[in-house]
Amino acid sequence: MGNPGIRIRFGGFERTLEGKGAMGRMTVKIGTVELQRTAALAPLAGVADRAFRELCRSLGACYTVGEMTSSKGLTYQNKKTADLLLLGEEEHPGGVQLFGDDPLTMARAAELSMTYHPDIIDINMGCPAPKVAGNGGGSALMKDPARASRIIREVSRAVPVPVTVKFRKGWDEQSVNAVEFAKMAEQSGAAALTIHGRTRRQMYAPSADWQIIKAVKEAVSVPVIGNGDVDSVESVVRMYEQTGVDLVMIGRGALGNPYLFTQIRRYFADGVLLPAPPLSQRLGYLLEQTRRAVCYKGESVALKEARKHAAWYLKGVHGAARLRGRTGALKTLRDLEALVEDALLAEAADV
Repeated sequence: MGNPGIRIRFGGFERTLEGKGAMGRMTVKIGTVELQRTAALAPLAGVADRAFRELCRSLGACYTVGEMTSSKGLTYQNKKTADLLLLGEEEHPGGVQLFGDDPLTMARAAELSMTYHPDIIDINMGCPAPKVAGNGGGSALMKDPARASRIIREVSRAVPVPVTVKFRKGWDEQSVNAVEFAKMAEQSGAAALTIHGRTRRQMYAPSADWQIIKAVKEAVSVPVIGNGDVDSVESVVRMYEQTGVDLVMIGRGALGNPYLFTQIRRYFADGVLLPAPPLSQRLGYLLEQTRRAVCYKGESVALKEARKHAAWYLKGVHGAARLRGRTGALKTLRDLEALVEDALLAEAADV
């Protein structure tokens, strides 16, 4: 990856990039879909909507997956549910993600989702949220591998595109079964696997277990995507090196920082580690993302959802506490523009 012999420093350590062989292949194939081997955006429910995904793609994310979508809601023809499957032209190749606990309902939902022309169907078997896992979907399926297998088989038979599965380390530390679950998923027809290195009980803390990700990679022959505790170029490189995964997926590390994908893409292209962008550029991304969301959802909905994004973008800014206190009152695009203007003025005054 990059020119031979380039020396790169990350904080307190250095390494030499040794051309493309330093991390093996520069692309990964999931079925017939070929992706650049840089970093993908995780399917973050309630966060990674079309506007954010398109922004991340424009900044270098090699792949995105739509928000988690209920198979029951889709088969019941719920319009709000179906809207989650919309993929922009900039998102291809891209995937949609379904969740549920009934094999036939999941298969029917997968068929219906093909109306939106996804390149990949992803099955969520890792969501820890009580409203999902508590109803037998998401990570609860890790406690029922037989049912999970039937779901994967039925969905794979129902659609002409590759089917992937996202899951966790296990339900809890007493039932860590990621390796066995991965083998089952591969045998059931999964074209690739994404593993988050925490159990359901751990939710999103403490640190993700990259050793279980490595163990899954070594146990199967289909591509494995690693997820968990990736929030910098350095951590992306470490995950590739320490786990051997075929692709790295970033979730919370991209919130308020979609430019991370540009840094990753550039580093993998020629070994250059770009500095963090100036505040004006960062907040410019927030405005671009929100303007896209206004086009797709209308101003009222888009600005309600922009409140949490604005708080993430403002992290570390001078006077951040005061500015974040204003995000909860955002109602119009002009409100957000005024907040951005004030943040830039505060930074200028602090310099």
